[in-house]
Amino acid sequence: MKKEPVMKAVVFDDFGGPDKLHVAEVKRPTTTAETVLVRVTAVSVNHVDTFVRSGAFKTPLATPHIAGRDLVGRVVANSQADFKVGDRVWTNSMGYEGRMGATAEYVAVPVDRLYHAPDGVDGLQLVAAVHSAATAAIVLHDVMQVQAGQRLLIEGAAGNVGRKLIQLATAAGVTVVTTSSARDFDQCQRLGSQACYDYQSGFGDQLVRDEWTFDHVIDTSGRVALATNLDLLLLGGEVTLITAPKDDQFTFGVRAFYMAQKRINGFVISHATVDQLARAAEVLNQAFSAGQLLDDQVSQQHFSDAPRCHQWLEDGQDGHQRFVLLPD
Repeated sequence: MKKEPVMKAVVFDDFGGPDKLHVAEVKRPTTTAETVLVRVTAVSVNHVDTFVRSGAFKTPLATPHIAGRDLVGRVVANSQADFKVGDRVWTNSMGYEGRMGATAEYVAVPVDRLYHAPDGVDGLQLVAAVHSAATAAIVLHDVMQVQAGQRLLIEGAAGNVGRKLIQLATAAGVTVVTTSSARDFDQCQRLGSQACYDYQSGFGDQLVRDEWTFDHVIDTSGRVALATNLDLLLLGGEVTLITAPKDDQFTFGVRAFYMAQKRINGFVISHATVDQLARAAEVLNQAFSAGQLLDDQVSQQHFSDAPRCHQWLEDGQDGHQRFVLLPD
């Protein structure tokens, strides 16, 4: 009897710590009418991968439980007119809602979740960028629905999501103001920030003195009091949350909030729709082709290094690097 083809993948058999991850031989997937078979070149490691592995993020999982959601690779088999064998492609929504994970030698990707990789763009930089860049694109265009001429305050702007927000918001004609460490001011200004404030030096009062008010405020760090951000909004302005403070608590003045018709949005990319992800992919590919959004510091690792990469992320020992795993 002919043996079924197998491959190596990073799996976890039950929920728990990073030590639950291990490389195992599993059945190689086959293509269907709805999927494209991709040979994986590289996979990025994100904080959300640790949430899925630990069980903190509740979602249906495929069996075996393969870690990871973002990959870049090449098409090896398909029945779809939009893709042909040899095409370089990427996806950023595997490994949850019942879809197989990305950290495998071969992955069957739903055709509506697969996107062409632009020519000439480094694959490792691309896969390192897509999680934070897609988050930024969807937040700006679907959640905030920013318009040219509006003002946006980005707090924690030197981080992975913050840098992408600066670039995409500037491209949309939005006036961007940022907070970060003073050592990151030059970088933020190069990316498009019109004014930079040190997050360690009472920037809220400084913004008020400088007469800044905003249509939108987003805190990428979870370090800023919600009341502070609400006070910086114009009439009808919005605060968007993509993370939470360590104590998971906020307080604010309710009367001033509703009388000024302000709003609070929340977003996690795991709940983005297929259409939102596809629109974001168009924005990202256009930016990638122009050499934008590809400024992450990449640390190249291998599938067998997945446990320690998860541990580094959980311990805050990533050193602002993006871990990218290659097959062993």
